Amino acid sequence: MPSAEVEFTADGYVRVDADVAQTYFPDDALVAVPNGHELWLLPLVGPEGGGLLLKQRNLRGDRSALVWEALADGRPVGRRPAVWDAARGALRIDLDTVDLHAGE
Repeated sequence: MPSAEVEFTADGYVRVDADVAQTYFPDDALVAVPNGHELWLLPLVGPEGGGLLLKQRNLRGDRSALVWEALADGRPVGRRPAVWDAARGALRIDLDTVDLHAGE
């Protein structure tokens, strides 16, 4: 069972719900690392060291980051399951899963 869902947009952004962003990315900075059929989002401590910034999208506090450069084999579009891997300190997103809400 996924611990979260993220959404990929056609223009290369990943959207993260506010509760996921606050829980796993409290400093609004991350790196996106492709790993096989997954994309791993790893939190950084502040934006000073580089990486990607999670920008606030709405009043709820949902966030988004431009990750298209980390998606070499095309851009997935739609919602995908994500699981927090505490051992690796990464939010692991399964890129092979079909959009969770397709056809709704």
